[in-house]
Parts: sequence; structure tokens; C-alpha cells
Amino acid sequence: MNGLICSIVFGPMAAAILSYIVGRRSKTARCRFADVVTGITFALSVGLFFLAMSTDAQKTLAELPLLYRAPILEIPGVCGMGLHFTLDGFRALYSMVAAFMWFMSTLFSREYFTHYRNRNRYYLFLLLTLGATEGVFLSADFYTTFIFFEIMSFTSYVWVAQDERRESLRAAATYLAVAVIGGLVMLMGIFLLYDVTGTLFFDELTGAYFTYGLLSSDSAAGTQLMAAGLCLLFGFGAKAGAFPLHIWLPKAHPVAPAPASALLSGILTKAGMYGILILTAYLFCGDIAWGSLILLLGVCTMVIGAVLALFSVDLKRTLACSSVSQIGFILVGVGMTGLLTANSVLLGYQTADNLTAIRGSLLHMVNHSLIKLALFMAAGVIFMNVHKLNLNDIRGFGHGKPLLHFIFLMGALGIGGVPLWNGYISKTLIHESIVAYTEQLLASSFLPDTKLYFSPDLMKAVEWLFLISGGLTVAYMTKLYVAIFVEKNQDASVQEKFDALKGRYMNKVSAFALTLSAALLPLMGFLPHIVMDRIADAGQGFLLTYGSGGSAEEIAYFSPENLKGAAISLIIGAIVYLVIVRLWMVKDGRYVNRWYRYLDLEDYVYRPILLKALPFAFGVLCRICDSFTDTVVVILRRTLYRDSKLPQELPEGTPLTHMAACIAEAFQRLGNRTWHRKRPRAVDYDHKFAMRHEEWSENTAVISRSMSFGLLLFCIGLLVTVGYLFVMDIF
Repeated sequence: MNGLICSIVFGPMAAAILSYIVGRRSKTARCRFADVVTGITFALSVGLFFLAMSTDAQKTLAELPLLYRAPILEIPGVCGMGLHFTLDGFRALYSMVAAFMWFMSTLFSREYFTHYRNRNRYYLFLLLTLGATEGVFLSADFYTTFIFFEIMSFTSYVWVAQDERRESLRAAATYLAVAVIGGLVMLMGIFLLYDVTGTLFFDELTGAYFTYGLLSSDSAAGTQLMAAGLCLLFGFGAKAGAFPLHIWLPKAHPVAPAPASALLSGILTKAGMYGILILTAYLFCGDIAWGSLILLLGVCTMVIGAVLALFSVDLKRTLACSSVSQIGFILVGVGMTGLLTANSVLLGYQTADNLTAIRGSLLHMVNHSLIKLALFMAAGVIFMNVHKLNLNDIRGFGHGKPLLHFIFLMGALGIGGVPLWNGYISKTLIHESIVAYTEQLLASSFLPDTKLYFSPDLMKAVEWLFLISGGLTVAYMTKLYVAIFVEKNQDASVQEKFDALKGRYMNKVSAFALTLSAALLPLMGFLPHIVMDRIADAGQGFLLTYGSGGSAEEIAYFSPENLKGAAISLIIGAIVYLVIVRLWMVKDGRYVNRWYRYLDLEDYVYRPILLKALPFAFGVLCRICDSFTDTVVVILRRTLYRDSKLPQELPEGTPLTHMAACIAEAFQRLGNRTWHRKRPRAVDYDHKFAMRHEEWSENTAVISRSMSFGLLLFCIGLLVTVGYLFVMDIF
């Protein structure tokens, strides 16, 4: 098992260097080498998953102490504290999902990057990021997570800046700024957490909220623990794309290459969600305030992302904003996990409703990863043929392309939560958890603490916002589908070019990668109990934070009650599409961007504050402090520490030059009275000798500091030594 983990984490990193060397000689060999590396990594991750799910491995884990399970792999001495990796069903599952997405994206990259520059650089950082991402998902402590998290952030920055165009570099700067600030705040949280708990291992932090907060007499420790949690949430939320740190997603995805966008949206955001899951399931397990905070962030992210996607008229920007919204759906599930776990703690036993929220969150993470893989690669096919992303420019491209039609439709139906597709299953579970928690609040007169943050009425509002956001998802995906596959381009000549492509718009390797990615989506939705439930069974132990037993009740996914929620979202989506998109966003047959520019948080809030307001404010403060210090120094020098001239202080030169000047001036006066009587001289020898002395001092200093002077002294010393040895040898 140790060898598998090392191969999955460090193998791609080592292969990245080799791919760069190979690419210097042969581009074709480099592409095939990258395909082989990602394929082998996927095969190893599949083996790791089945090994983790094997009966022997489950027995071994069950025999370990509940509150602490030692890391499976430890590499001591690295960065001081060493690296620690561990394994469970969820880690093995997401290691496999990440490797699969990398394999499919790498296969598609070969054709997509045919006309790109700097492909060698892209493949180098593609493989480096794969190893770093696997390191995050297999980490056993916050320190290891942080190290690989930062490697992942810096290596993936190159993806966004790949084109090196002005907008690409600007988006990359935004991405890097969010990543760096988030990383620094996360590091501060790690310092605070280690100071109060003395450990960074996830399993050792189980129940830290009770130990250092709720049940502790030391209020300062509880406050510090919460501060550490908020700092870590800031860092992980920045990578996940949670509101209000979501600004990099809508900017980075449209300019990044499509294979990179699929990984940024499908996997790297889940690395951030991985950290938030750790915080919720381990540090703040059973904390109502924490669960409420995550739920609030989830609702804001879910709604704002859906609204941004609805108003976008750019294909990849719409998919990027959609990712923000779907991260919000996952955060809602994680928030419900926290709240229902808090109720379970108060009740004294694990509830099936808590497991429903856990399973819904995990399944929607997996579903969103696979859906965005198919959708972004489909968008990449369009871009590499048209080199445009505006809906008015790519309108009608999908005519006569049944394979692309199938791929995009599978992704659209999946993310829209349509029954019989995978997205419907996970959204149904999250919706069930919201309804269950609302019912618990209505019946929990003996649990008054559960109503401190979200009352039954507020939970009803959360449920409707959940359904409305699902409807907005249906509306913006319908907008994309109709524009690309139903409508025709307004320019007949452009439409003729689109129709002429037919089967020549992607090669067989790309077609294989896209078709396989899309085919998984209905398979998972058509067979929920066979596929989806088993995936949830594999991962739920990672978040089984209260009680060692408990199993989820079998959900009737296609019952009238569950279908009712999906139907409400579909009806809302149809109304929004017909009223807002068709009547307001389409003008004279063209899609119009109705989103006002002053609503852009980055351009009108973050950049003015971070790049203008804060530097100006701190500059004024520093100027005031500097002037105050100078004023105090001047006052002290004129009062208590008044300067006085030394009694024998010379205006210039040294006593030796002054003495020589006095002698020279005495001779000058004698000469003016005798042999220079007709033409007396008036040379200021004091100043002349002082200048000569200063010039000589400067030259001496330059010479003495030079390498030539040092070598000269070395040679002289060597000659003296050799001469001494020669003389001694003679005598």
C-alpha cells in the first residue's frame, strides 16, 4: 500500500521532469508519454481503491483506535514536520476520480493543443499538479495538506496563464492572488490550531470543539480554536470557489485551455471542499454555529453562482459560474451534515437523516467532477474549431454532430438534476436532508439550541432557494443547449462552415475520451442503488463523525415526493428560460449581456480596495508615523540632545593633512616674500591635501574590496611562502 501511495503522489511529479526532457526532442513522444503516465496513475488509483475496499483492509482499520488511526505512510524530516498519508474509502475514491479526469483530459489535450505554443510547459505543470492534487486527497494532517495545496496552487497557475494574452495574465494574477492570500491565511490557521491542540493530524482532532470549546473551562482556547477554523475555512474556501472568494472562477475558466478548465472546475475546487469537509467532520463536529455558517455560505454561493451563469453569454464563463453554484449545492449539503450531526449529538445516537446529508454531499462532489469533465471538454471541441466562445458566434455549431450532441446533452441533463441522471440522485439526497432538518426543528421542543441560527421558517426559505437555484441551473443549461444545437447562426455562411465539418471536428482519441466521460452520467443515474449507493458507502465513513454504527436507509429516489422536488425545479427553469432568457436576454435575434459591469466584485470592490484604497491608507499612516518620528528626533536634538561642535573638529581632512597643509602654507608665505615676490601664490593646501587624501582613501577602498586585489595579495603570499620554503630547503 505504501508503494502505491508513493507512486500515485510522487510518480507523476518525477514523470513531469522526464516529459519535459522528452518534449525537447519529440512532441509526439512527449504527448504519448503523458498519456501513459496518467493512464498508469489511473490504473494504480483503481488498484488502491479496491485495496482500500477489501475485507482485510476494512478489518485492519476497524481494529485501530476510533479517535486516532496512525498514518499508513510517513516520510519524516520533509519541511521539518514530515509528510503523512493515510487511506480510507473517500480518499481512495477521490484519488481514483482525480486520476480518471487527468487521464481523459490528457488524451483530449493532444488534439486540443495542436496549434498552441509552449505545450512542453503545459505538460510539465499538468503532471506536477496531478501529483500535488493526489497528495492533498491522501494527506493525513493539515501540514501535509498545506504543502501539497500550495504546490497545486502554484503549478495550476501556469494553466490559466498558458495563452500569455493580456486577459489570460490578468485572470492568472487574480487566481494567484486569491491562492496566495488564501494560503497565507490558512498557514496562520495551522499555527493557531497547533498552538491550542498540539497536533495537526485529522483523526487526533476529532471532537476538538468539545475538548477545547464547549466542555473546556478555558474560554481563550475555544476562541483560538474558532479563529483557527475560520482562517482554515478562508484558505480552503478560496480554492473551492465559495462566496465571496469565488471571483477567480469566472475569470480563470474562460481564458484557460479547456482540458485545464475541466480540472480546475472538477478537481481543484474539490481539493478546497476536502478541507472544508475535514473542518466540519473533525474539528467542529456537532457545533451548531459552524454548521450554520457553512449552510449560509452554501446558500449564498449557490444562488449567486446560478444568477451569474444565467446572465452570461460566454460558453465557458457560464460553465465556470455554474461551478460556483454547484459548489454552493455541496456546501449546503456539508452545512446540513454539520447541523444534523449536532442534533445527533444532542439526541445521543446517529440518525439516518445525518447519513443522508453526508451521502448527498459526497455524491454531488463526484457528480459535479464528472459532469464538468464532459461539459468543459465539449466546450473545448467547440473552441478548437471556432476559436470563439460567445454564444452569438458559436450559435448553431452543434447541427449535424450527433456525438457532440449526446455528450453535451448528458452533461446538461446531469447538472440540471433531471431524473434518471446522476445529478438528480445527489440533489435529491441534499434536498431530503433539508426537509428532514426542518421537521426536526418543528418537533424539537426539547432541543432549543438547534433553533438559535435557523428557525423552521428560515429552513423553508433555504429549501425554496435550493429549488429555485436548481431551476436556474435548468434555465442556463437550456440556454446553452438551444443556442448550440437547436438554433442556427445568423450568418448563413458561418452556418455552412459549421455544417461542413460533420465528422471532422474531433479525432478518435478525443471522441473516446469525451464519450466515455459522458456515458458515465446516465449510467450512474439509471442505476442509483447499484452505482451511486455503493460510491456513497465507500466514502461515507470519512464523514461518519458521530457513532460508529448506523447505516443509511434505502432512499426511494423515484418516489412521487422526490420527483416533486425535481419537477418544481424543472418548472421554475422553464419559466425563467422563457421569460428572462427569451424575452429579455435575446434582442434582435442576438444574446445580450444584461449583467451590469459595476456588479463585478473583482473590478469594483476587491481591486479598488486591495490595490488602491489599502495601499493609500497604509501609505498615509506610514507617512504620518515617519514624520512623527522625525519630529521627535529633531525636538530631542534641539533640547536634551543638543548638538555641539567638537573643540578640535576639522572642517575637512585629517590632522595629518592639516599639519602638512600648515607646513606647505608656511613655505608658501616665505616664497611670496622672497622668490615669488613678483607673482605671489594663494593655494589652499588644507583643502588640496584633504581632497587628495579622500581620493586616495576611495581608491584604496575600491582596490582592497576588489577580487583582483585579493588575488594579488594571495599571489604575494604564495610567492613569499614558496620563497621561504625554497630558502629553508637550501639551508
